[in-house]
Amino acid sequence: MDTATHDLNSLFSQLGLASNDQAIEDFIHDHAGQLEASMHLHQAPFWNDSQARFLAEAIREDAQWAEAVDSLSALLRH
Repeated sequence: MDTATHDLNSLFSQLGLASNDQAIEDFIHDHAGQLEASMHLHQAPFWNDSQARFLAEAIREDAQWAEAVDSLSALLRH
């Protein structure tokens, strides 16, 4: 049984990014508005190839990360 937490902090850690609350807030502030309405999160220009693949796979497979990925996408669009 997988008991890992799949929240925003854990998602950022999984993506190899700083995962404390301030770092996440800074990331969102720095990248907000860079996603066009028709663009999927994994298509954003600020991901490296590995990060983009992970994000796309999480949504495609409706993985346990999907909710955190959706949350990040929403935060970046507002």
